[in-house]
Amino acid sequence: MSGGEERRLRAAVRFLRARLPGEPRVAVVLGSGMGTIDLGRPSVAIPFPRIPHFPRPGAAGHPGELTLCGRAVVLRGRAHYYEGRSLEEVVRPVRAMALLGARTLVVTNAAGAVNRGFRPGDLMLIADHLNLMGDNPLRGGPRFTDLSAAYDPGLRAQARRAAREGGFRLREGVYAAVPGPCYETPAEVRMLRKLGADAVGMSTVPEVIAAAHAGMRVLGISLITNLGAGLRSGPICHDEVLEAARQAVPRLRSLLRTVIAAATQER
Repeated sequence: MSGGEERRLRAAVRFLRARLPGEPRVAVVLGSGMGTIDLGRPSVAIPFPRIPHFPRPGAAGHPGELTLCGRAVVLRGRAHYYEGRSLEEVVRPVRAMALLGARTLVVTNAAGAVNRGFRPGDLMLIADHLNLMGDNPLRGGPRFTDLSAAYDPGLRAQARRAAREGGFRLREGVYAAVPGPCYETPAEVRMLRKLGADAVGMSTVPEVIAAAHAGMRVLGISLITNLGAGLRSGPICHDEVLEAARQAVPRLRSLLRTVIAAATQER
């Protein structure tokens, strides 16, 4: 991390520490179309533009607001690499949450299906990832961070139990992160399948890498919003992604509330 980035990060943390009562236990990142999910009555709500050096989301479906719901800080939206941001900017909110005291990170995203058995509206528990973005948020800084268990087994077990209790199916698979901003070609989807991916998107992995470096436990959930190119007829559009997210919100809300409640009670 450069000296300038460290100063920007510290400024954001000072601002938030003065406005948040106590240390948060959990940080939640809500992806495309999920930014309005009700995770409890917020006691604090701060638009990203008010927070020093917080990157403002530029994609539809990302409100760009930080709310405090109990002991969970909810980041309603994220900035993306494809917006022309550096990965330092993209992961800055997650690094700030770690410095504020959050030890668990829950990340969500909208993703396209690579696995032929997946359908729009499915929720996929991320078991592992492929970083195909051509960049890394730790570049030029800390080296050799262990990612052998980047997605915490205990949190994944909690998510599976929550899905069973809620009576809905929870897929599990590998998430591939690509830089965007284009959707993938049919040939790229075939390549991703051969590499072992089940879903593909343009986010999440940089945040997970930063969280692993900070020692945070991570749970990742992808909402399958569309079939990848070559698995369907017709073009893919972002409105379709947002509509699929809207329809899946009740199941995702139930899952997140259960996992967050368990994580905030842990010592």
